[in-house]
Amino acid sequence: MKRAVFLDRDGVINRALVRDGKPYPPANLAELEIIPGVVDAMRSMHDAGWLLIVVTNQPDVARGTTPLAYVEAINQHLQQHLPIDEFRSCYHDNSDECSCRKPKPGALFAASTLHGIDLSASYMVGDRWSDAEAGERAGCRTIFLDNGYDERQPERYSYRVRSLTEAAYIILGVRNEKV
Repeated sequence: MKRAVFLDRDGVINRALVRDGKPYPPANLAELEIIPGVVDAMRSMHDAGWLLIVVTNQPDVARGTTPLAYVEAINQHLQQHLPIDEFRSCYHDNSDECSCRKPKPGALFAASTLHGIDLSASYMVGDRWSDAEAGERAGCRTIFLDNGYDERQPERYSYRVRSLTEAAYIILGVRNEKV
């Protein structure tokens, strides 16, 4: 069985746009900024044999405020610059009750089936309560990347960090070394 690091997108890989303490995704490529340290952290995890799978909720598509093409352009740009094995994007809104929208673990289960992933040996890294909850429900170890948002915090997680670099240290089992 393989092991994976499931990663939320906005606020983990690329900078979320914070307004009134709440995070929002970039609306287009012009607003996209990969967070410093992410390239090295992801490269190190990937080189160590971890599958890197981005699991992201993008409800603005269902809400009609962001065109699907804009979200896909951002995902494509990230995939060209980072060692991402797969994107799993949920374009549904809360009311759709789909299984792929975090905090439900459907996207993690689907990736596990497709790639032969041992979820108990895998991690979910995210910056919101729904990321941690999805990882917990899937049986993954969870890493909460605390960006200090003014919103609900996760009730349970395995580790709390301030950057993807810190998360990579935990995943790779290294301390105070360049990732």
